[in-house]
Amino acid sequence: MHGNRPTGLSAGLTNYGDPQFSLFLRKAFIKAMGYSDEALDKPIVGIVNTYSGYNACHRNVPEIIEAVKRGVMLSGGLPIDFPVISIHESFAHPTSMFLRNLMAIDAEEMIRAQPMDAVVLIGGCDKTVPALLMAAASAGKPAILTVTGAMSTGRHNGERLGACTDCRRLWGAYRAGELGDAEIAEINGNLAPTSGTCMVMGTASTMALAAEALGMMLPGGGAIPAVHADRLRHAEKTGARAVALGTEQLTPDKIMTPAAFDNALRVIQAIGGSTNALVHMAAIAGRMGLALNLDDFDALGQETPVLVDLKPSGQHYMEDLFHAGGLAPVLKQLQDDLDLECLTVSGRTLGEELGEARFWKDQDVIKTRDNPIYPKGSIRVLRGNLAPRGAIIKQSAASPTLMEHTGRAVIFETLADLDRRLDADDLDVAATDVLVLRNAGPKGAPGMPEAGYFPIPKKLARQGVRDMVRLSDARMSGTAFGTIVLHTCPESAAGGPLALLENGDQVRLSVAEGRIDMLVDADELARRQRNLRIPNIAADRGFLKLYLQTVLQADEGCDFDFLRPNDLCTVGGKSSI
Repeated sequence: MHGNRPTGLSAGLTNYGDPQFSLFLRKAFIKAMGYSDEALDKPIVGIVNTYSGYNACHRNVPEIIEAVKRGVMLSGGLPIDFPVISIHESFAHPTSMFLRNLMAIDAEEMIRAQPMDAVVLIGGCDKTVPALLMAAASAGKPAILTVTGAMSTGRHNGERLGACTDCRRLWGAYRAGELGDAEIAEINGNLAPTSGTCMVMGTASTMALAAEALGMMLPGGGAIPAVHADRLRHAEKTGARAVALGTEQLTPDKIMTPAAFDNALRVIQAIGGSTNALVHMAAIAGRMGLALNLDDFDALGQETPVLVDLKPSGQHYMEDLFHAGGLAPVLKQLQDDLDLECLTVSGRTLGEELGEARFWKDQDVIKTRDNPIYPKGSIRVLRGNLAPRGAIIKQSAASPTLMEHTGRAVIFETLADLDRRLDADDLDVAATDVLVLRNAGPKGAPGMPEAGYFPIPKKLARQGVRDMVRLSDARMSGTAFGTIVLHTCPESAAGGPLALLENGDQVRLSVAEGRIDMLVDADELARRQRNLRIPNIAADRGFLKLYLQTVLQADEGCDFDFLRPNDLCTVGGKSSI
């Protein structure tokens, strides 16, 4: 007991109508695992085990668990790991986003159901970090995150390669006929040479750094490579700190505050972060009773330059960011705009941690505010008659020549339609057109796949076209690049304006103005709206039925409506309360 609060094995007893018998039975069965009475009297730290044979990003999780256990035991606690769903981006049908909420539910219920005084979350691949933070926010127990870390780069013909920005770049070259079958096969074996997450500023790296900025990870943890010994030392420290978290009852609500979210959102803009991070941060914030304001996030981006020179916005890789000092130098550049009083899982404020951070002067990965790699934040929010609730573009990874563009809409109705017609020789398409994919949002796909980065039609790729304006209600990988408008909200399958667009309509993109519009007069749009037939998307059973009935739109994080409070306060960079 800790005061009047049950701790250790006494917490959350199974209900048999006799608490003393419940504890007696629990001890009887846990002793079958070989624990002594002395061990069972210690504070318990649960460790979320996200290892899977399908998940190369989490190949090092068993090593991390052992390091966490060492830290817990050195600090007088009893570590107990337990499995939850593990999701890999490339091994989840129809998409890992479809399963993110399922993983969050699984982790939340297991954290709540099983006796533990604190929990260590081990994330890595894109959707696992947000799922675990959503779970921790809802479960309310003291929680601390560590991640698997980014993989090391590979080589091909002397060129440094990394998943998956270079995957997409070289696949585009293969589609254009610039690489042969043998060479692309050889490249395939060199893109992901070690365990860990994508080594560019994709969603996994973005969410790791955002979680560190949010205060849910010990300092320095976001950038340590998966194969580096520091990754295990960080895990050991995480385990040791978890024991103290349980004693202090430092719960996620004391860390993931509105000001902490504002800090993390600013960091996402400054690191050239993934567009997916906006959906995930909205979902995590929603679990804390906070609503992310897109317009405020956009205003924050207008005053926050991109400082980290990593692909796809720049040239370097995550291991270079680690050698340049990790997130700390970025925070140092931003410190005048951050709330340094925010509490972190270390038990200290962000300012206190930053005051003791080490910095490297002779590095070219992290730029200064007066010499950024891009003058504004990585993500721009767009409004207009195609996206009344918002759309986004990763402006730092777009083609400057296409940021102000008007072109003819060439529409693909579904992913199947895209697959069937994109490379047809008779496709009526020109380089100046705007390629449109609809019915690829949260409900329409379902699962809002990373299909927004769809290829340039082969007939144009062979002519040397490398980028076109693309527009959809889908997402794209954080590793992707190009002039791509995403997350148009509401989605077309929910009756959003994207459903009203017709082939041949003129679409105007103005990143400078923050606009995405179809140049169709109001009377014609009203006529189309009257004639619109929204598809009845439903399922008879299972998780898909639950998903389709309850999933929210992109601007609300694609969480399930019943998993967050009804009344939300606002965060986003300007209007936190």
